[in-house]
Amino acid sequence: MNKDNTYGRLTMRELWDNYRAEVWFFLILSACVVLGHCLSHYIPTELFDDVIAPLQNAVTAAVCLFGAYVLFQHADGLRIRTSYAWALVAWGMADAFLILQTYVFHTPVFHLGTEALNAYTMLMGNFLGWLLLVYPTESLRPGWMTWKIALWQLVPMTALVVLDYFIPWDLRWIISLYPILLFVLVCTHIRAYRIWCEENYSSMDHIDVQWIVRYLIMLLVMGISYGYMIVSDNPCRSFTQNILLVFLFGYSIEQILFRKDPWSDVQRDDVQSTKEGVKELADSGQSDDQKKLEEWLAKEKPYLNPDFKLMDLREVLPMNRTYLSQFINDTYGCSFYQFANRFRVEEAKRLMRECPKMKLSDVAAQSGFASPIVFSSVFSKVTGVSPREWNKKCNNS
Repeated sequence: MNKDNTYGRLTMRELWDNYRAEVWFFLILSACVVLGHCLSHYIPTELFDDVIAPLQNAVTAAVCLFGAYVLFQHADGLRIRTSYAWALVAWGMADAFLILQTYVFHTPVFHLGTEALNAYTMLMGNFLGWLLLVYPTESLRPGWMTWKIALWQLVPMTALVVLDYFIPWDLRWIISLYPILLFVLVCTHIRAYRIWCEENYSSMDHIDVQWIVRYLIMLLVMGISYGYMIVSDNPCRSFTQNILLVFLFGYSIEQILFRKDPWSDVQRDDVQSTKEGVKELADSGQSDDQKKLEEWLAKEKPYLNPDFKLMDLREVLPMNRTYLSQFINDTYGCSFYQFANRFRVEEAKRLMRECPKMKLSDVAAQSGFASPIVFSSVFSKVTGVSPREWNKKCNNS
Protein backbone atom coordinates (compact mmCIF):
# COMPACT_ATOMS: atom_id res chain seq x y z
CA MET A 1 0.00 0.00 0.00
CA ASN A 2 2.85 2.38 0.80
CA LYS A 3 4.44 1.68 -2.52
CA ASP A 4 1.22 2.60 -4.33
CA ASN A 5 0.94 5.85 -2.41
CA THR A 6 4.57 6.68 -3.18
CA TYR A 7 3.72 7.43 -6.76
CA GLY A 8 0.30 8.93 -6.12
CA ARG A 9 -2.04 6.07 -6.94
CA LEU A 10 -5.58 6.95 -5.94
CA THR A 11 -6.93 4.92 -3.04
CA MET A 12 -10.48 3.58 -2.98
CA ARG A 13 -11.27 6.16 -0.30
CA GLU A 14 -10.13 9.00 -2.55
CA LEU A 15 -12.11 7.61 -5.50
CA TRP A 16 -15.21 7.36 -3.32
CA ASP A 17 -14.79 10.93 -2.03
CA ASN A 18 -14.60 12.27 -5.59
CA TYR A 19 -17.43 10.26 -7.16
CA ARG A 20 -19.69 9.82 -4.14
CA ALA A 21 -22.32 12.31 -5.36
CA GLU A 22 -22.53 10.73 -8.83
CA VAL A 23 -22.78 7.20 -7.38
CA TRP A 24 -25.61 8.12 -5.03
CA PHE A 25 -27.40 10.03 -7.78
CA PHE A 26 -27.48 7.09 -10.21
CA LEU A 27 -28.28 4.57 -7.46
CA ILE A 28 -31.30 6.56 -6.28
CA LEU A 29 -32.47 7.28 -9.82
CA SER A 30 -32.17 3.60 -10.78
CA ALA A 31 -33.97 2.55 -7.60
CA CYS A 32 -36.86 4.91 -8.42
CA VAL A 33 -37.25 3.46 -11.91
CA VAL A 34 -36.96 -0.20 -10.86
CA LEU A 35 -39.19 0.21 -7.81
CA GLY A 36 -41.85 2.07 -9.73
CA HIS A 37 -41.86 -0.43 -12.60
CA CYS A 38 -42.11 -3.42 -10.29
CA LEU A 39 -44.79 -2.02 -8.01
CA SER A 40 -46.99 -0.80 -10.86
CA HIS A 41 -47.69 -4.40 -11.92
CA TYR A 42 -49.21 -5.25 -8.54
CA ILE A 43 -51.39 -2.18 -7.98
CA PRO A 44 -55.12 -2.69 -8.68
CA THR A 45 -56.45 -0.29 -11.28
CA GLU A 46 -59.26 1.06 -9.10
CA LEU A 47 -56.89 1.65 -6.20
CA PHE A 48 -54.52 3.56 -8.47
CA ASP A 49 -57.25 5.71 -10.05
CA ASP A 50 -59.08 6.52 -6.83
CA VAL A 51 -56.23 6.81 -4.31
CA ILE A 52 -52.65 6.56 -5.54
CA ALA A 53 -52.85 8.80 -8.65
CA PRO A 54 -54.43 11.78 -6.86
CA LEU A 55 -52.12 11.26 -3.88
CA GLN A 56 -49.03 11.28 -6.12
CA ASN A 57 -50.22 14.38 -7.93
CA ALA A 58 -50.96 16.08 -4.62
CA VAL A 59 -47.44 15.31 -3.38
CA THR A 60 -45.94 16.62 -6.63
CA ALA A 61 -47.99 19.81 -6.39
CA ALA A 62 -46.95 20.30 -2.77
CA VAL A 63 -43.26 19.80 -3.57
CA CYS A 64 -43.48 22.24 -6.50
CA LEU A 65 -45.33 24.99 -4.63
CA PHE A 66 -43.18 24.68 -1.50
CA GLY A 67 -40.02 24.63 -3.61
CA ALA A 68 -41.19 27.72 -5.50
CA TYR A 69 -41.85 29.50 -2.20
CA VAL A 70 -38.34 28.68 -0.94
CA LEU A 71 -36.72 29.80 -4.21
CA PHE A 72 -38.64 33.09 -4.19
CA GLN A 73 -37.59 33.68 -0.58
CA HIS A 74 -33.92 33.06 -1.44
CA ALA A 75 -33.84 34.47 -4.97
CA ASP A 76 -31.08 36.99 -4.09
CA GLY A 77 -31.67 38.72 -7.40
CA LEU A 78 -30.73 35.61 -9.41
CA ARG A 79 -32.90 35.26 -12.52
CA ILE A 80 -32.25 31.52 -12.66
CA ARG A 81 -33.95 30.99 -9.28
CA THR A 82 -36.97 33.12 -10.05
CA SER A 83 -37.45 31.57 -13.50
CA TYR A 84 -37.35 28.03 -12.12
CA ALA A 85 -39.62 29.07 -9.25
CA TRP A 86 -42.25 30.26 -11.76
CA ALA A 87 -41.88 26.96 -13.64
CA LEU A 88 -42.55 25.12 -10.36
CA VAL A 89 -45.59 27.31 -9.71
CA ALA A 90 -46.98 26.47 -13.16
CA TRP A 91 -46.44 22.74 -12.64
CA GLY A 92 -47.87 22.78 -9.12
CA MET A 93 -50.98 24.69 -10.25
CA ALA A 94 -51.44 22.29 -13.17
CA ASP A 95 -51.37 19.27 -10.85
CA ALA A 96 -53.75 21.01 -8.44
CA PHE A 97 -56.10 21.76 -11.35
CA LEU A 98 -56.01 18.14 -12.48
CA ILE A 99 -56.96 16.91 -9.03
CA LEU A 100 -59.77 19.42 -8.55
CA GLN A 101 -61.37 19.01 -11.97
CA THR A 102 -61.24 15.22 -11.80
CA TYR A 103 -62.12 14.43 -8.18
CA VAL A 104 -63.90 17.53 -6.85
CA PHE A 105 -65.83 19.17 -9.69
CA HIS A 106 -66.16 15.97 -11.76
CA THR A 107 -65.77 17.85 -15.04
CA PRO A 108 -62.59 16.25 -16.38
CA VAL A 109 -60.83 18.09 -19.17
CA PHE A 110 -57.70 15.99 -18.72
CA HIS A 111 -57.65 12.58 -17.11
CA LEU A 112 -55.54 11.19 -14.32
CA GLY A 113 -54.90 7.54 -13.68
CA THR A 114 -55.04 4.70 -16.18
CA GLU A 115 -56.94 6.13 -19.13
CA ALA A 116 -55.13 6.31 -22.48
CA LEU A 117 -53.30 9.50 -23.33
CA ASN A 118 -55.13 11.55 -25.94
CA ALA A 119 -53.69 14.47 -27.89
CA TYR A 120 -54.95 17.06 -25.42
CA THR A 121 -53.47 15.23 -22.45
CA MET A 122 -50.19 14.94 -24.32
CA LEU A 123 -50.27 18.68 -25.05
CA MET A 124 -50.39 19.39 -21.36
CA GLY A 125 -47.69 16.77 -20.73
CA ASN A 126 -45.46 18.39 -23.34
CA PHE A 127 -46.04 21.82 -21.84
CA LEU A 128 -45.05 20.54 -18.41
CA GLY A 129 -42.03 18.86 -19.97
CA TRP A 130 -41.10 22.19 -21.56
CA LEU A 131 -41.16 23.75 -18.10
CA LEU A 132 -38.48 21.28 -17.03
CA LEU A 133 -36.18 22.69 -19.72
CA VAL A 134 -36.39 26.22 -18.30
CA TYR A 135 -33.70 25.58 -15.70
CA PRO A 136 -30.97 24.08 -17.94
CA THR A 137 -31.66 26.70 -20.62
CA GLU A 138 -31.30 29.54 -18.15
CA SER A 139 -28.17 27.93 -16.66
CA LEU A 140 -26.47 27.51 -20.02
CA ARG A 141 -27.63 30.77 -21.64
CA PRO A 142 -28.88 33.31 -19.08
CA GLY A 143 -31.47 35.68 -20.47
CA TRP A 144 -31.81 33.76 -23.75
CA MET A 145 -35.28 32.38 -22.95
CA THR A 146 -37.62 35.31 -23.59
CA TRP A 147 -41.39 35.32 -23.93
CA LYS A 148 -41.03 35.50 -27.72
CA ILE A 149 -38.75 32.44 -27.87
CA ALA A 150 -41.01 30.58 -25.45
CA LEU A 151 -44.01 31.27 -27.69
CA TRP A 152 -42.20 30.01 -30.79
CA GLN A 153 -41.29 26.81 -28.95
CA LEU A 154 -44.81 26.14 -27.71
CA VAL A 155 -46.77 27.00 -30.89
CA PRO A 156 -45.77 23.86 -32.87
CA MET A 157 -47.07 21.56 -30.11
CA THR A 158 -50.42 23.37 -30.07
CA ALA A 159 -50.60 23.25 -33.87
CA LEU A 160 -50.06 19.48 -33.85
CA VAL A 161 -52.94 18.99 -31.42
CA VAL A 162 -55.23 21.10 -33.62
CA LEU A 163 -54.22 19.06 -36.67
CA ASP A 164 -54.90 15.84 -34.76
CA TYR A 165 -58.47 17.02 -34.26
CA PHE A 166 -59.13 17.81 -37.94
CA ILE A 167 -57.30 15.03 -39.79
CA PRO A 168 -57.95 11.27 -39.47
CA TRP A 169 -54.34 10.29 -38.74
CA ASP A 170 -53.03 9.61 -35.27
CA LEU A 171 -50.46 12.34 -34.52
CA ARG A 172 -49.79 11.32 -30.93
CA TRP A 173 -46.36 9.93 -31.77
CA ILE A 174 -45.32 13.15 -33.50
CA ILE A 175 -46.63 15.16 -30.56
CA SER A 176 -44.69 12.99 -28.13
CA LEU A 177 -41.46 13.36 -30.12
CA TYR A 178 -41.53 17.14 -30.30
CA PRO A 179 -39.97 17.64 -26.82
CA ILE A 180 -36.95 15.68 -28.07
CA LEU A 181 -36.19 18.56 -30.43
CA LEU A 182 -36.25 20.99 -27.52
CA PHE A 183 -34.06 18.61 -25.49
CA VAL A 184 -31.49 18.47 -28.29
CA LEU A 185 -31.57 22.27 -28.55
CA VAL A 186 -30.62 22.54 -24.86
CA CYS A 187 -27.83 19.98 -25.27
CA THR A 188 -26.25 22.04 -28.06
CA HIS A 189 -25.53 24.80 -25.54
CA ILE A 190 -23.38 22.63 -23.26
CA ARG A 191 -20.15 22.93 -25.22
CA ALA A 192 -20.42 26.72 -25.50
CA TYR A 193 -21.15 26.93 -21.78
CA ARG A 194 -18.11 24.86 -20.87
CA ILE A 195 -15.91 27.06 -23.09
CA TRP A 196 -17.30 30.12 -21.29
CA CYS A 197 -16.48 28.53 -17.92
CA GLU A 198 -12.93 27.76 -19.03
CA GLU A 199 -12.45 31.37 -20.09
CA ASN A 200 -13.44 32.64 -16.63
CA TYR A 201 -12.52 29.97 -14.08
CA SER A 202 -9.44 27.93 -13.28
CA SER A 203 -11.45 25.05 -11.83
CA MET A 204 -14.59 23.29 -12.97
CA ASP A 205 -15.36 22.23 -9.40
CA HIS A 206 -18.81 23.49 -8.32
CA ILE A 207 -19.41 24.78 -11.84
CA ASP A 208 -22.66 23.67 -13.44
CA VAL A 209 -21.37 21.35 -16.16
CA GLN A 210 -21.76 18.03 -14.33
CA TRP A 211 -25.01 19.08 -12.67
CA ILE A 212 -26.53 20.06 -15.99
CA VAL A 213 -25.55 16.69 -17.45
CA ARG A 214 -27.15 14.86 -14.52
CA TYR A 215 -30.29 16.98 -14.85
CA LEU A 216 -30.54 16.23 -18.57
CA ILE A 217 -30.05 12.52 -17.88
CA MET A 218 -33.01 12.69 -15.51
CA LEU A 219 -35.07 14.37 -18.22
CA LEU A 220 -34.03 11.68 -20.70
CA VAL A 221 -35.10 8.91 -18.30
CA MET A 222 -38.41 10.69 -17.77
CA GLY A 223 -38.83 10.99 -21.54
CA ILE A 224 -38.37 7.23 -21.89
CA SER A 225 -40.90 6.73 -19.10
CA TYR A 226 -43.26 9.10 -20.92
CA GLY A 227 -42.94 7.03 -24.08
CA TYR A 228 -43.69 3.91 -22.05
CA MET A 229 -46.87 5.58 -20.79
CA ILE A 230 -48.02 6.04 -24.39
CA VAL A 231 -47.49 2.49 -25.64
CA SER A 232 -47.89 0.39 -22.49
CA ASP A 233 -51.00 -1.58 -21.55
CA ASN A 234 -49.98 -1.48 -17.89
CA PRO A 235 -52.90 0.34 -16.23
CA CYS A 236 -50.60 2.01 -13.67
CA ARG A 237 -47.92 3.06 -16.12
CA SER A 238 -47.79 6.65 -14.80
CA PHE A 239 -46.79 5.42 -11.32
CA THR A 240 -43.07 5.46 -12.16
CA GLN A 241 -43.34 8.84 -13.88
CA ASN A 242 -44.81 10.42 -10.77
CA ILE A 243 -42.05 9.00 -8.57
CA LEU A 244 -39.42 10.39 -10.92
CA LEU A 245 -41.07 13.80 -10.86
CA VAL A 246 -40.88 14.08 -7.08
CA PHE A 247 -37.25 12.96 -7.16
CA LEU A 248 -36.43 15.42 -9.94
CA PHE A 249 -38.05 18.42 -8.26
CA GLY A 250 -36.56 17.71 -4.84
CA TYR A 251 -33.08 17.18 -6.25
CA SER A 252 -33.17 20.22 -8.55
CA ILE A 253 -34.46 22.57 -5.85
CA GLU A 254 -31.66 21.50 -3.52
CA GLN A 255 -29.04 21.98 -6.23
CA ILE A 256 -30.32 25.40 -7.28
CA LEU A 257 -30.28 26.65 -3.69
CA PHE A 258 -26.79 25.42 -2.79
CA ARG A 259 -24.85 25.30 -6.06
CA LYS A 260 -22.40 27.98 -7.08
CA ASP A 261 -23.73 30.20 -9.85
CA PRO A 262 -20.82 31.21 -12.13
CA TRP A 263 -22.83 33.76 -14.11
CA SER A 264 -23.71 35.84 -11.06
CA ASP A 265 -20.06 35.90 -9.93
CA VAL A 266 -18.93 37.22 -13.31
CA GLN A 267 -21.73 39.78 -13.45
CA ARG A 268 -20.75 41.14 -10.02
CA ASP A 269 -17.08 41.28 -11.07
CA ASP A 270 -18.00 43.17 -14.26
CA VAL A 271 -20.01 45.71 -12.29
CA GLN A 272 -17.14 46.19 -9.87
CA SER A 273 -14.59 46.61 -12.67
CA THR A 274 -16.80 49.24 -14.33
CA LYS A 275 -16.99 51.24 -11.13
CA GLU A 276 -13.22 51.12 -10.60
CA GLY A 277 -12.33 51.92 -14.20
CA VAL A 278 -10.54 49.75 -16.74
CA LYS A 279 -8.20 50.08 -19.66
CA GLU A 280 -8.36 48.53 -23.11
CA LEU A 281 -5.89 46.06 -24.50
CA ALA A 282 -3.13 47.77 -26.50
CA ASP A 283 -0.56 45.96 -28.62
CA SER A 284 2.21 48.31 -27.56
CA GLY A 285 1.75 47.50 -23.89
CA GLN A 286 1.07 43.81 -24.18
CA SER A 287 4.67 42.73 -23.45
CA ASP A 288 4.76 44.98 -20.37
CA ASP A 289 1.45 43.58 -19.17
CA GLN A 290 2.73 40.05 -19.69
CA LYS A 291 5.84 40.80 -17.66
CA LYS A 292 3.82 42.33 -14.82
CA LEU A 293 1.42 39.40 -14.83
CA GLU A 294 4.13 36.75 -14.71
CA GLU A 295 6.01 38.57 -11.95
CA TRP A 296 2.80 38.74 -9.93
CA LEU A 297 2.06 35.05 -10.52
CA ALA A 298 5.58 34.06 -9.48
CA LYS A 299 5.39 36.14 -6.32
CA GLU A 300 1.80 35.64 -5.15
CA LYS A 301 1.02 32.23 -6.71
CA PRO A 302 -2.76 32.87 -6.79
CA TYR A 303 -3.27 29.72 -8.87
CA LEU A 304 -2.70 27.66 -5.70
CA ASN A 305 -6.22 28.69 -4.72
CA PRO A 306 -8.77 26.34 -6.41
CA ASP A 307 -11.20 29.29 -6.64
CA PHE A 308 -8.75 31.40 -8.67
CA LYS A 309 -10.72 33.11 -11.48
CA LEU A 310 -10.08 35.40 -14.43
CA MET A 311 -11.18 38.59 -12.71
CA ASP A 312 -8.57 38.05 -9.99
CA LEU A 313 -6.03 39.17 -12.59
CA ARG A 314 -7.41 42.69 -12.24
CA GLU A 315 -5.19 43.01 -9.18
CA VAL A 316 -2.30 43.52 -11.59
CA LEU A 317 -4.07 44.17 -14.93
CA PRO A 318 -6.98 46.66 -14.58
CA MET A 319 -8.94 45.41 -17.60
CA ASN A 320 -12.53 44.29 -17.87
CA ARG A 321 -13.41 40.63 -18.35
CA THR A 322 -13.50 40.76 -22.16
CA TYR A 323 -10.05 42.30 -22.49
CA LEU A 324 -8.56 40.02 -19.84
CA SER A 325 -9.85 36.95 -21.66
CA GLN A 326 -8.56 38.32 -24.98
CA PHE A 327 -5.18 39.06 -23.38
CA ILE A 328 -4.80 35.49 -22.10
CA ASN A 329 -5.89 33.99 -25.41
CA ASP A 330 -3.63 36.22 -27.53
CA THR A 331 -0.57 36.07 -25.29
CA TYR A 332 -0.60 32.43 -24.21
CA GLY A 333 -2.76 30.81 -26.90
CA CYS A 334 -5.10 29.12 -24.46
CA SER A 335 -8.10 29.66 -22.22
CA PHE A 336 -7.74 30.97 -18.68
CA TYR A 337 -8.51 27.47 -17.35
CA GLN A 338 -5.62 25.97 -19.32
CA PHE A 339 -3.39 28.92 -18.44
CA ALA A 340 -3.87 28.50 -14.68
CA ASN A 341 -3.48 24.73 -14.84
CA ARG A 342 -0.12 25.04 -16.60
CA PHE A 343 1.23 26.79 -13.51
CA ARG A 344 -0.39 24.21 -11.27
CA VAL A 345 1.20 21.37 -13.21
CA GLU A 346 4.63 23.00 -12.85
CA GLU A 347 4.02 23.37 -9.12
CA ALA A 348 3.03 19.70 -8.93
CA LYS A 349 6.22 18.69 -10.75
CA ARG A 350 8.27 20.68 -8.26
CA LEU A 351 6.55 19.00 -5.32
CA MET A 352 7.04 15.52 -6.76
CA ARG A 353 10.71 16.21 -7.45
CA GLU A 354 11.32 17.50 -3.95
CA CYS A 355 8.97 15.09 -2.14
CA PRO A 356 8.79 11.90 -4.24
CA LYS A 357 6.85 10.00 -1.56
CA MET A 358 4.08 12.58 -1.23
CA LYS A 359 0.57 11.21 -1.86
CA LEU A 360 -1.22 12.27 -5.01
CA SER A 361 -4.06 13.81 -2.99
CA ASP A 362 -1.56 16.00 -1.11
CA VAL A 363 0.22 17.02 -4.31
CA ALA A 364 -3.13 17.96 -5.87
CA ALA A 365 -4.22 20.01 -2.86
CA GLN A 366 -0.92 21.88 -2.55
CA SER A 367 -0.84 22.58 -6.29
CA GLY A 368 -4.24 24.25 -6.34
CA PHE A 369 -6.28 21.46 -7.94
CA ALA A 370 -9.82 20.92 -6.69
CA SER A 371 -9.39 17.12 -6.42
CA PRO A 372 -6.95 14.29 -7.21
CA ILE A 373 -9.18 13.24 -10.11
CA VAL A 374 -8.95 16.67 -11.74
CA PHE A 375 -5.21 16.78 -11.06
CA SER A 376 -4.59 13.42 -12.70
CA SER A 377 -6.68 14.33 -15.75
CA VAL A 378 -5.11 17.78 -16.27
CA PHE A 379 -1.58 16.55 -15.62
CA SER A 380 -1.98 13.78 -18.20
CA LYS A 381 -3.29 16.22 -20.82
CA VAL A 382 -0.46 18.70 -20.26
CA THR A 383 2.47 16.27 -19.98
CA GLY A 384 1.21 13.24 -21.92
CA VAL A 385 1.78 10.92 -18.94
CA SER A 386 0.04 10.33 -15.64
CA PRO A 387 1.42 11.85 -12.42
CA ARG A 388 2.43 8.37 -11.25
CA GLU A 389 4.37 7.66 -14.45
CA TRP A 390 6.04 11.08 -14.43
CA ASN A 391 7.04 10.69 -10.79
CA LYS A 392 8.52 7.27 -11.37
CA LYS A 393 10.47 8.38 -14.43
CA CYS A 394 11.73 11.57 -12.77
CA ASN A 395 12.96 9.91 -9.59
CA ASN A 396 14.45 6.86 -11.30
CA SER A 397 16.56 8.93 -13.70
